[in-house]
Amino acid sequence: MTAASAASTYRLSSEARNLHWLLTNLVEEVPGLHSVAVVSSDGLLLLSSDPGHQATAGPATADGPKGSSADLATIVSGIGSLTIGAARLMDGGGVKQTMVAMDEGSLFVMSISDGSLLGVHATPDCDMSVIAYHMALFVGRAGHVLTPELRSELRQSMESTK
Repeated sequence: MTAASAASTYRLSSEARNLHWLLTNLVEEVPGLHSVAVVSSDGLLLLSSDPGHQATAGPATADGPKGSSADLATIVSGIGSLTIGAARLMDGGGVKQTMVAMDEGSLFVMSISDGSLLGVHATPDCDMSVIAYHMALFVGRAGHVLTPELRSELRQSMESTK
């Protein structure tokens, strides 16, 4: 965590700081992660592994998709909506996890609670089972505290870092 992001999290509630800590641990403990985003049910970025990074129009960076956090949030939200629609059409129940394997990386999307999603962009050689395990741990720890009040606080925090 940078000094600027540490200072910005200081003003947050203990629950919001805890989620930031969980996200930081996820990124630091799991090899092969490019970027991580927590997205609300309405597609807004709530928490990111690089909250200060702005969207850019240039080519994709080695660290993630173009714009990183903002683009990852859009992708996660779209995939979440698509898989929820598919599950409804197939009478499959709720969607727990989606994984997209690409030539140059992997994308994981996991439901947290109330429609919120955890998205991870990883390297092509990542250990998928390790990433899925750590994502499930994050979801288990974050799901019960992600209240409407906390989502609102996290949205405001993300907007203030822009």
